[in-house]
Amino acid sequence: MKRILLLGAGRSASSLIQYLLQNAPAENWQVTIGDIQVDHLQDRLSKLDFAEAIVFDVHDQAQREAEVSKADLVISLLPAILHIEVARACLQQEKHLITASYVSPEFRELHEEAKKKNLTILMESGLDPGIDHMSAMAVIQRVQGMGGRITSFKSYTGGLVAPQSDNNPWNYKFSWNPRNVVLAGQGTARYIKNGAYKYIPYHQLFRRTDELYVEGYGHFDGYANRDSLSYREHYGLQDIPTMLRGTLRRIGYCAAWDVFVQLGLTDDSYTLEGVESMTNRSYLEAFLPPAVSADETLQQRLCRYLNLPAEGGVMEKLEWLGLFEAIPVRMEAATPAQVLEKTLVGKWKLEPGDKDMIVMQHLFTYELKGEEHELTSSLVVLGDDEVHTAMAKTVGLPVGILAKLLLQGKIDRRGVVIPIYPDLYEPVLEELKTYGVDFVEDEIKKTSL
Repeated sequence: MKRILLLGAGRSASSLIQYLLQNAPAENWQVTIGDIQVDHLQDRLSKLDFAEAIVFDVHDQAQREAEVSKADLVISLLPAILHIEVARACLQQEKHLITASYVSPEFRELHEEAKKKNLTILMESGLDPGIDHMSAMAVIQRVQGMGGRITSFKSYTGGLVAPQSDNNPWNYKFSWNPRNVVLAGQGTARYIKNGAYKYIPYHQLFRRTDELYVEGYGHFDGYANRDSLSYREHYGLQDIPTMLRGTLRRIGYCAAWDVFVQLGLTDDSYTLEGVESMTNRSYLEAFLPPAVSADETLQQRLCRYLNLPAEGGVMEKLEWLGLFEAIPVRMEAATPAQVLEKTLVGKWKLEPGDKDMIVMQHLFTYELKGEEHELTSSLVVLGDDEVHTAMAKTVGLPVGILAKLLLQGKIDRRGVVIPIYPDLYEPVLEELKTYGVDFVEDEIKKTSL
């Protein structure tokens, strides 16, 4: 019997939990699911003799070490900042670990120790990062195997709302951690275009977008992720002239989100004074200059300050959020970003029956036998409902498949690893097709060189 310890049972874990429970009898797994809140799992797991849910506090060192010691494999879907303590416990207890999060500098430092202990710490194994790596590498290695040279690679991913549930002017609802959405893009975005390095500071990020089209789903805005350069080496594209990784939103979202950036409402570095007595209106007003006249409205002041048109999509979106209304914030202590998050959570929640949508698109240009080709590889996944979301599917399923492969002894790579190798991504992409997670490719021969 193999024992799996899954840490994290939040909104992104539903499909992974379902996958582990469905495969446990045939694979002879014992599954333990730990989180601060597991009441929602008790009824379901009480009927299964191979699964249990436990209240788990990752900050409790004694509990953390005790539970890790019982497992053959630990899977962490906890917030990314908490993975490192789990990883150290795994190294101490000599247990394998899988996460869906980015490899941080702290994790890179664990690589050699993990290798020496014959352990696998498999990271970036969810959606983005995860499926993006796997699907991109499948194309890259196919093109290079034909003798082609990739000259441009752009990749965009968005967690969005499905068309049938898209009923607000932002064309957006939360399907993952709202805090991460509010803080997205902070820092400076770095990429390369036509051989020239490009840098976009945060205050310009949502003003410099690309428009993309996905067949059957229309047009999207894409903005650059913070670091598009480090993956050149991972992908074997060290000399590529153009490489950019980005995030997708519906047209108009970025222009409206830029208002929050310019005002400083996404700042998470300090605590507001007097927030306990604020309303949405006074919160917004606190970031605006004084009125130029007694009859200037808050809306007019905002438009003047940021040079916004009084009519149109941006103001419609802000009005819809209730930012100009005297709605109590009801927080005792908060940063500007936390106040904004609370406002958005109340408006962007997936309602019962709502479906989310994942859209991913890779755009390649490559040269082969004297001709230039353009290849587009697109993925669209719709959620089943507000619990079994497309986000949960695309984050959880690849993690579950990799867990199965690791416990079956089919993964022998050790150290800190990401799924950019054929022995990792080929079986994952193949099994994902059975769940409707499949890319559609469109290729045109552009010009003769």
